Amino acid sequence: MIAAVLDAGERLLALLGRRVPLMYADDDFLELVCGHPDRLREKYLLVLNDPEVAAGLLKKDRFEALARKLDLPVPRSLPWEALCKFKRTVLVKPRSKFSWHDSPLRAQLFRGHAKAVIFENGRAAAAQPDVERFCDMLTFQEYVPGDDRQLWSFHGFSDEQGTVIASFVGRKLRTSPPLMGESSFIEMVHDEDLANYGRRIAEQVPLKGPFKMDFKADAQSGKHFLLEVNARFNLWECLGAANGVNLMQIAYDYLVEGKRPVPQPYRTDTLWISVPLDFRAYRELAARGELSFFGWLSSVVFTRTVHNHLAWNDPAPFVMACVSWLVRKSHQLLERIEKRLREWLSTAS
Repeated sequence: MIAAVLDAGERLLALLGRRVPLMYADDDFLELVCGHPDRLREKYLLVLNDPEVAAGLLKKDRFEALARKLDLPVPRSLPWEALCKFKRTVLVKPRSKFSWHDSPLRAQLFRGHAKAVIFENGRAAAAQPDVERFCDMLTFQEYVPGDDRQLWSFHGFSDEQGTVIASFVGRKLRTSPPLMGESSFIEMVHDEDLANYGRRIAEQVPLKGPFKMDFKADAQSGKHFLLEVNARFNLWECLGAANGVNLMQIAYDYLVEGKRPVPQPYRTDTLWISVPLDFRAYRELAARGELSFFGWLSSVVFTRTVHNHLAWNDPAPFVMACVSWLVRKSHQLLERIEKRLREWLSTAS
């Protein structure tokens, strides 16, 4: 993979006569970039974190060590040896998201699009067979109480000195599955206190290049706990651009021309939605009696939204997503038919 990326950079350099910015938007590519910074800088323009910070952001256990060193406001971490004695609610997360989607850990312990698992207490977590089996691949921390609407985020791009040159604040409205899953319905908000709080932490670390800081507000105390930091671009960039703060454009202009954006307020009237994920979120919330169908439908229909796949001026991603879904469902149907046929043949013989 690194050979392919470097080859593309070499060809672009020859074609354009200059290096171009390198944008990366998932954990696998982030690990690739952090593993070969000097080689990539020869072909591309990019701002990267210092090695110690970059290593601390790649894996959850390293992040906990970095957070303790920098005195960041993170939830209490729980060692495996002391887990059984912890009597409060526990959140279990993977140490690393490298090759996450096809990993045995995800298939065995994390259902659907879940990114974490919640247990009533430490004893219940330790008693779960898959938790014990994969304990070396997991991190454990005290759960911060509150629903999905208590999940906030601070997004930005910083220069080589760690100064934040552009940013915005976001909030999750729903996730799938609720409390521990992927974003399904999100919005941008104006919250000057959280913006200042996030900026102080970002410059304290310091963070360099693109980043997203995830917070959860304790529903009882109101305190914001830092859950994780992703040093890459992500799905929120689409929503930011729709509301007037395009972090990828800002990064491009800064890397190519050294141009810094003029501070200006952003809009919050457009929301981002993944309809399939959000419908799953609605079904789970409805089963708990927390959301009615008309409540869900009105929240989707009567808001201005951008979609994860659908855009009328660029329909190809939506068409490809539909084709991929049909192929996947067809394979599943054929596997079920083949299984039933084998069962019938074994019974007939």
